[in-house]
Amino acid sequence: MARYIGPKARISRRFGEPILGAAKALQRKNYPPGQHGKGRKRKQSEYALQLNEKQKAKYIYGVLERQFENTFKSAARKDGIKGLNLLRLLEARLDNTVYRLGIASTRRAARQLVLHKHIVVNGELVNIPSYTLKNSDTIGVRERSKSLEVVTQSLSLRSSKKYAWLDWDNSLMVGKVLFQPERDQIPENINEQLIVELYSK
Repeated sequence: MARYIGPKARISRRFGEPILGAAKALQRKNYPPGQHGKGRKRKQSEYALQLNEKQKAKYIYGVLERQFENTFKSAARKDGIKGLNLLRLLEARLDNTVYRLGIASTRRAARQLVLHKHIVVNGELVNIPSYTLKNSDTIGVRERSKSLEVVTQSLSLRSSKKYAWLDWDNSLMVGKVLFQPERDQIPENINEQLIVELYSK
């Protein structure tokens, strides 16, 4: 399946924040890309704001249109707040959880680790990045992959920032999903209500 592989700085400039990682270009050129980016100060319509928020969420989590739409439909079928359900499903993706645990430095790198069969879930090899994790699931690095430089380097640089809904055992290289996060525990700058309004049209 296709994924965006273009310049990350261009996407960061489009949304005005480093959504695909730190970008020096955003500091130098804090205006949208393109020939007329510097002078583009038009007021956005309600629809444009909603669409913009959806596109931002898709880029952050590395999900394409059809998959994102299916994720929203799954969120809408669940009890509770649609927007929070959507973010919880996106956070529960295997590639995102590998990134959150610090096994990979970026979501793109996490996706590669999963696709290349370096990650196990509940002791079983899983190579589907969109695999949805449940409470009490364990996520670990495959035994013969624990010495991979990309893994050891990422774990050595792992920030002290912890996510309340995840537990990590560094000695065993195993993480665990404790519970579903609340909205204030998800750090992404996404206005999920705008996405709900967009799909409710």
